[in-house]
Amino acid sequence: MTEDYELLDSGDGRKLERFGKYVLARPCSQALWRPQLPSSRWAAADASFDREDGNRWHGRGNLPKEWKISTAGIAFRLGGTDFGHLGIFPEQREQWRWIRTAGAKNVLNLFAYSGGSTMAAALGGASVCHLDASKGMVEWAKTNASLNGLSESPIRWIVDDAHKFMRRELRRGRSYDGIILDPPTFGRGAGGEMYKIERDLKETLSLVKDLLSDNPRYVLFSSHTPGLSPVVASNILSQLFPAARVESGEMLLGDAGRNVFQTPSGIYCRAIFPSK
Repeated sequence: MTEDYELLDSGDGRKLERFGKYVLARPCSQALWRPQLPSSRWAAADASFDREDGNRWHGRGNLPKEWKISTAGIAFRLGGTDFGHLGIFPEQREQWRWIRTAGAKNVLNLFAYSGGSTMAAALGGASVCHLDASKGMVEWAKTNASLNGLSESPIRWIVDDAHKFMRRELRRGRSYDGIILDPPTFGRGAGGEMYKIERDLKETLSLVKDLLSDNPRYVLFSSHTPGLSPVVASNILSQLFPAARVESGEMLLGDAGRNVFQTPSGIYCRAIFPSK
């Protein structure tokens, strides 16, 4: 299996990553230790991004407008954005591998970005509803579906505000046996609606609970919000889903056992329901 992503080093608030044949240096607020590689390796990166004087790429001309990689068995189209993102969050790789074998047949993916979780669920045989407030990101996810041979798969592509859509689904009597969500710390819906996780997460999860089928498989929640720890997420999901087994932890860049510090990059929490 091709693996085109690699964390090469991290430290001093930065991370050095390989995406296919391109090496990039980008911010990483959790990396408070010293880098292990010499500065010459960092200086040799094809491009870098910083936020010290606004959002700015250096060496972006060394990158193609877009390129393709494969990681965790999923193909992605990448491209540098004005915010330093590339169209992929590789810290989600463990979750993508888990989703693919988790057994849900009808999956809702909320705040779905470029569709890594959508691809994982579809590759595992599920019908998927992919929702994001950004039309551009939904189009990007459709491209990724094509790269993975999923153009004809049962995927519904929705551009909408998450809460509005979930309320409509409830009125329609629809339900899902797997629900995935990665809500932003702050974001805007398709109609300009404002989302703040500390204010809106309770309602989001309440709607998620109401949309679960009578025989659910899982709810998978992840977040990059500072201060939201695995323990906090576990407490929330344990209280909301008392019949479920709850697993939580940090999402990490870097593989255990290599001479590279694993780098925290958000948290995940899974509520896994017993089979009926």
